[in-house]
Amino acid sequence: MQAELENRFQEFVRARWSHLVRTAYLLTGDAHHAEDLTQTALAKAYRSWRRVARADNPEAYVRRMLVSCNSDRFRKRRVQESLTAAPPDRAGSEEATSWAAERSALMTALAGLPPRQRAVVVMRYWEDLSEAEVAGVLGCSPGTVKSQASKGLAKLRTYPGLVQLAGGTVASGQGGTR
Repeated sequence: MQAELENRFQEFVRARWSHLVRTAYLLTGDAHHAEDLTQTALAKAYRSWRRVARADNPEAYVRRMLVSCNSDRFRKRRVQESLTAAPPDRAGSEEATSWAAERSALMTALAGLPPRQRAVVVMRYWEDLSEAEVAGVLGCSPGTVKSQASKGLAKLRTYPGLVQLAGGTVASGQGGTR
């Protein structure tokens, strides 16, 4: 029986690793922290895999562990995040440079959000989870998800790097975020 559980866990990790790391990256803003965070959450999931595997949605269970582990980073010690305003100089096409600038601006703006707002914005608009699903992951009410999303999006709309990319339409309410 233990071997079967071990195999199911390994299959889960192989299938969901990159997706979980992407989510962790959006939560942390750093690729190395994202991998560490994912490994920490999966280590906790492994220790209680029998219970996690019985859940209706094991991925949602592990996603909640990701958010909790990320919150723990801030509780244990203040984490200094230093995202750069622009990507490093690299030779490449203008389109790739534009994409990198947009991504950099978005990551810097996300890093400026408080951890809970960032988690809500990432799960609602990147992971495309419903308000109820986000509330379940974060262990809060759907109303809290709505208010945190509203506050987070309002802050993102005023972030200068994103406003410039949108040609000023985001801050004025004439367009959506990218």
